[in-house]
Amino acid sequence: MSTASQETQHDIIKKRTNRIKRYFSDASVIQLYSLCILPILLVFIFNYLPMFGIVIAFKKYNYDKGILGSDWVGFDNFTYLFKTKSFFNVAWNTIFLNSIFIFAGIVCAVVLAILLFEIKRKLGVKIYQTVLITPHFLSWVVVGYMAYAFLNPDRGFLNSIVNLFGFEGVQWYMKPKIWPVILAIASIWKIVGMDSVIYYAALMGIDTNLFEAAQIDGAGKLRVIKDITLPCLAPLITIIAILKIGEIFRADFGLFYQLTRDVGTLYSTTDVMDTYIFRTMRVLGDLSTSSAAGLLQSVVGFVLVVIANFCTKLVDPDRALF
Repeated sequence: MSTASQETQHDIIKKRTNRIKRYFSDASVIQLYSLCILPILLVFIFNYLPMFGIVIAFKKYNYDKGILGSDWVGFDNFTYLFKTKSFFNVAWNTIFLNSIFIFAGIVCAVVLAILLFEIKRKLGVKIYQTVLITPHFLSWVVVGYMAYAFLNPDRGFLNSIVNLFGFEGVQWYMKPKIWPVILAIASIWKIVGMDSVIYYAALMGIDTNLFEAAQIDGAGKLRVIKDITLPCLAPLITIIAILKIGEIFRADFGLFYQLTRDVGTLYSTTDVMDTYIFRTMRVLGDLSTSSAAGLLQSVVGFVLVVIANFCTKLVDPDRALF
């Protein structure tokens, strides 16, 4: 290498070093990075360190030998998982119910955000948002007891009304076919308020000149929503949909365990991956199979996010997540 080339590389390195020094000498930059230290530390501790436990999915875990000392079994845990009779029913329930939750949740949240956006009084918007957000902060244990107060076969609110009209009460916890609807209603009721806040914030960022121009042109409310509001929300809706698709093979354990009260007669339509893993751990104590199921959930979620993002790129590259 010539002396001139060495000097040129030395100058480039020196310039970059000086640029980095000037960048980190700014007090505001240091403050911003210091604010990131705690979140990064929490993510590392709770999201990256536990990834070491993935090896359990490929071992026959023995409590006496520990994780490192347990025998390797390769993909035997996954083979056993796929051969289980209830696995495919559980996988179907998880994907089917989550698909309903994702689609209905996004539609309801967008509609609710648009309705709130049409309210001009700020006090009214704050009151409605507070009421709608409140269910998000209730635990599924509380919601489960609330649902049981409505659906109790003997003294439930719904059966009391049915009995007043001379009809026989419904045994809600013996009717598995109606529970997908009940679960969808409960899920939407709990999350739609918080999700609508995201879309409402996006609506607040739309240029008001667009709405004023539409009014001057004589466009009605529905036309404004169709031609201005929804197109402006489309990128956000797409990103949220992609992220939610990544969770389609996971289920809210509290929803499916507490609301159904873990009644065995409802398993055919309400048993999902997370409750299945829980019972595998509780009844069989099989940590290896449970770990294999959890790893399968993560892999499927990652693959679905990549596929959904790829399909989005084909339609509109600007709306893709990455």
